[in-house]
Amino acid sequence: MFGKNTLMPYLLDRKIKTLDYVIISHFDTDHVGGVLYIMENMKIKNIIIGKQFETSENLQKFLDIVQKQKTKLSVVQAGNKINIENNLIFNIIWPEPSKKITENSINNNALVCKMICNDFSMLFTGDIEEQAEKELVSKYKTTNILESTVLKVAHHGSKSSSTDEFLKLVKPKIALIGVGKNNIYGHPNAEVLYRLKSMRYKSL
Repeated sequence: MFGKNTLMPYLLDRKIKTLDYVIISHFDTDHVGGVLYIMENMKIKNIIIGKQFETSENLQKFLDIVQKQKTKLSVVQAGNKINIENNLIFNIIWPEPSKKITENSINNNALVCKMICNDFSMLFTGDIEEQAEKELVSKYKTTNILESTVLKVAHHGSKSSSTDEFLKLVKPKIALIGVGKNNIYGHPNAEVLYRLKSMRYKSL
């Protein structure tokens, strides 16, 4: 179990016994499985999730733990803002209930938020795919809302995400891809890496 064997030891090794905030992008097991264990075994002051459009076993287990632990839960959607502390905020960019995506619903309606700390910003994209990226491009193409210092590349660098149009709006200086070594999915996709490198982003 990732939460018990990896995440909890990592936190405790760093003397972390309480978490002020946990933000969950969506409820696929690879994004929330370890967090459920942490919720049961460590004090969490605040948890933030996006508005949900369908249920799942993970979501139900999550809600049960929230009720049992009496954790403060905030359910957010596009347009909301989370003030963490002075000069540190999260702007919620997605999901947008009026534009719910039915195809690959859990991924495409995952939470997208932009952290802003003074002049630094980071865009967190969960597992959104091309359909969600198109909606974001359409909505923000005449603004700098998506532009960020760092991009957490969507869906582990899958070929279903990171379209040219989306990347051109984000304009990150650094692109981070969360991916397991030698994973069975072939992530990150070679075409995605090519798009990032061809746009002269620093991909780590």
